[in-house]
Amino acid sequence: MLSARRLDVNLKAPEYYINRELSFLDFNCRVLAQAHDESLPLLERIRFLGISCSNLDEFFEIRVAGLKQRLELGSLGGGPDGMSVPEQLAAIHQRAQALVEDQYQLLHQLVFPTLAAENIVFVNARTLSNRQRAWLADYFAHEVEPVLTPLGLDPARPFPRIQNKSLNFIVRLAGKDAFGRDAGLTVVQVPRSLPRIIRLPHDEDIPGKTCFVFLSATISAFLDQLFGGMVLEGAWQFRVTRNSELFVDDDDEEVDNLLRAIEGELAQRRYGAAVRLETSLDCPENISNFLLRHFALGRDDLYQVNGPVNLNRLTAIYDLVDRPDLKYPEFTPGMPRHLRVREDIFAVLRDGDLLLHHPFESFAPVIDFLRQAALDPDVLAIKQTLYRAGPQSPVVDALVDAARAGKEVTVIIELMARFDEAANIQLATRLQEAGAHVMYGVVGYKTHAKLIMVVRREGGKLRRYCHCGTGNYHPETARVYTDYGLFTCDEIMGEDLHELLLQLTSPTRVAALKKILQSPFTLHEALLEKCRREIEFARQGKPARIIAKINSLLEPQIIQTLYQASMAGVKIDLIVRGICALRPGIPGISANISVHSIVGRFLEHSRVYYFHNDGNAEVYCASADWMDRNFFRRIEVAFPIESRQHRIRIIEDLETYLADNAQAWTLGADGAYRRPCAGDHELINAQADLLRRYADAGD
Repeated sequence: MLSARRLDVNLKAPEYYINRELSFLDFNCRVLAQAHDESLPLLERIRFLGISCSNLDEFFEIRVAGLKQRLELGSLGGGPDGMSVPEQLAAIHQRAQALVEDQYQLLHQLVFPTLAAENIVFVNARTLSNRQRAWLADYFAHEVEPVLTPLGLDPARPFPRIQNKSLNFIVRLAGKDAFGRDAGLTVVQVPRSLPRIIRLPHDEDIPGKTCFVFLSATISAFLDQLFGGMVLEGAWQFRVTRNSELFVDDDDEEVDNLLRAIEGELAQRRYGAAVRLETSLDCPENISNFLLRHFALGRDDLYQVNGPVNLNRLTAIYDLVDRPDLKYPEFTPGMPRHLRVREDIFAVLRDGDLLLHHPFESFAPVIDFLRQAALDPDVLAIKQTLYRAGPQSPVVDALVDAARAGKEVTVIIELMARFDEAANIQLATRLQEAGAHVMYGVVGYKTHAKLIMVVRREGGKLRRYCHCGTGNYHPETARVYTDYGLFTCDEIMGEDLHELLLQLTSPTRVAALKKILQSPFTLHEALLEKCRREIEFARQGKPARIIAKINSLLEPQIIQTLYQASMAGVKIDLIVRGICALRPGIPGISANISVHSIVGRFLEHSRVYYFHNDGNAEVYCASADWMDRNFFRRIEVAFPIESRQHRIRIIEDLETYLADNAQAWTLGADGAYRRPCAGDHELINAQADLLRRYADAGD
């Protein structure tokens, strides 16, 4: 039994929670640590540097922008951790500044020297050979200068609109222009159409070298050619990051068409409120202050960088260099034996459920499932949710073919999939033109569930074939994101999906689903109840265990229930890739909880919930993380894994992740992540082990 002292513990106390924004920055530091890892191939390390930079961009566009909005509205209160908004912004600046300094230190001390050691060289104005300078001058004259438009700043020519995350130069000139005016300051905006990294032709004077130059360095070297007769006193890069969160007021009576409302918002996204200013390190203080005033930013919003203002552009080098020895070895995703023996996926599913683990196993069966359905004369209808699918999507191709073949095709597209809104609008238009029914889900709730249902006539009756996934129907990300997908023709699962899809396409009451757990209705309470059940088993002296593999853990009631379970003796292992607000290892509170974060070759994206259940293991795969938005403001599903063989396989996968001592980080009670010490133990890389395991299974 729990002691009275433990029962009196205030599990809402701020010291038991980690700030979500700082937790995200900690995750980005773990990503950047991969770029420092000398055991990884060089070009992969550069990709991790780029991922760290793009993650930081999105952090400012969404999270910092949100905090600034709250500050403007006078909302100073924080979350469960007790930090006020001003305290959060101050802490963010301190940590983000250190992260940026680390990124650029890595660029100069690791990226450039190690690339040079591999005969891949980045040159600048000082290191160009005579041949390179002549070639680059010609390139600038014919490929760059014609698309640059310097914009002078004076009372008749105000400061131009600066797009979100665009490359710009602010230039200081001396002299009189053609109309006798003082030159002063000029802004040069660089179009996104220009490649940010330029490959230089082979130079006989430096044999064996592959040479590149940044576009920003090229413009800096020849910028004076834009200002004939003027004296160029200085030119400095700058970039502005803006609020990129779309806002559509669900309660606005004038918003009668969600598609048009989002299209209108997309047009404004490039010019949202400024939240960060980046300038080159040598930018004079009076110039940076001038820019800060113009963008209504403070000194804490300024980040001066020692290099190009957008290091994410450096990742282009990955595809520009044909060096397989500097990349991860190629791999071929496995294919389940049943599908190698029989091509008819419907016949395979009639024999039993099929579980896929991407990218270790191929995503091709999902595409084949839709293609077969599109061609099969016995298939009457296809219904599917789409969150992210990619611009050139074979999934959408199959749905278009099915609609043109006369199938009843219904697609629920989530228009508010962050940064994929424009692509999803294009997909919706294409599907509608093919004759598919396109719906946009439920206003106010993102449709984040990943579902396909195919209705087929067999032997005089209808049978439903279903696919439920933890990840998006996006073939490209399926090669780099880890996700589970379940195929089934189980009758009850089919009925559940039918009821759930009805909710998304028409007015209907909340259905009593028999197997599937659904947000915003049953998932949250069901998880709490399953945690409480483990608590009861622990109190009875029985083994009790919870394993959850998720991307984020923030929801306070779930966290408090996990604390209660730990205090009761339940062993809890959490594999949380990104943000985690729970503090493990607090004596008397969370001593039985461990938190692991895997950052490796593949993005850990699958969501899995395991409950020991007195030896009758329950395993769910899901689209939902354990966050407020997933439980209460999104349409999500958690689907049970009912095949004993599949449950064992997923539990083995989870144990492999928990044993990882190569790519894992463990979270301490102090809120800091640390690498586990392998010591004399065998080094275990979970993702590499899973690659081998599924490759062996395919032999």
